Amino acid sequence: MGQQALRRMVRHEERIQANSITDHSRGWSGMVRRLTRRQQNNGTSFRKPSPLENFVDLNLLPPELALQILKNLNATDLCLASCVWGDLANDEILWEQLCRASWGFCSAYDFWKADGRSFKRLFLLLDESCLTFNTKPEWGIQYLIDNGVLEDEGAKIARFFHSTNQLCWHKVRTYLNTRQDVLEEFIKLQNFKNQFLPNALRKFFHAVQAPTTHRENLAGLIDKFSRQFCADNPDVKLKPETVAMLCFSLILLSVDLTSPNVKNKMSKREFVRNICQATHQLEEAAFNRLPRHRRPVVMVATTVGRDFAGHLYDNVYLIGHVAPQRWNDNISV
Repeated sequence: MGQQALRRMVRHEERIQANSITDHSRGWSGMVRRLTRRQQNNGTSFRKPSPLENFVDLNLLPPELALQILKNLNATDLCLASCVWGDLANDEILWEQLCRASWGFCSAYDFWKADGRSFKRLFLLLDESCLTFNTKPEWGIQYLIDNGVLEDEGAKIARFFHSTNQLCWHKVRTYLNTRQDVLEEFIKLQNFKNQFLPNALRKFFHAVQAPTTHRENLAGLIDKFSRQFCADNPDVKLKPETVAMLCFSLILLSVDLTSPNVKNKMSKREFVRNICQATHQLEEAAFNRLPRHRRPVVMVATTVGRDFAGHLYDNVYLIGHVAPQRWNDNISV
């Protein structure tokens, strides 16, 4: 009897707890239904808000602030933004900034704004010309000339090449080989100030294609580079003839050290001795060409010493060929 009474009491307590849990859950569910109904009556819901709902409409901002935001976009994103904010995204200030950031110079900058033309149109013309140039260089330049964006002058075309990074430099070097007037103006725009001679020569051959055959005028390129290097570095006190001789020596040394066909590499001692002898002979020949009444009493000593020649050898030995793209272009062909 005692055990049966105990079981009845346990079952009774379990029924009481189950009923209390059910009533509690019914209370919570009823509360949730009431809150949901109230939110629906107020026009709101519990859905997650979209990110676009928190995005600021640029039309509600001051124009100066909206333009500052749009200045951070590239051309593609700015075109997409014009689908929403047409007046702001088509502002001439934005497109002029994009044009000058990608192409530092073109002849149209002098008159485009005064003529009331669209800089967005100018950007599209420049972009189309670069795509054409990277396939057919002559067609790309002619496209700019026909549309009045660039004048057919050597100095203007050289400045256009020098002020942009939108062009394939292999195609630029190919075009320069066909226009000597553009090549001469392009070399004048190169800056070799405070640069060691082998490093300046590498920079030169990065911009100008190194000749790969004997028919091409390597001597003419070296002569132009030597004059520009001396003009940019008057403190070095080297004559253009001396710089040209050193450039040829560096090219020969580069071939000697990098070519797998050369088994017996030139040593540093041999290079230094050859440079000193060649420099002395060059200075002596220049001294003898002077009229007797203009010759100094004592021939001026050469400025190319053994230490300087040793530094030239070390640079080529450690860094490599002074015209590396000559070999890379041959491999890719």
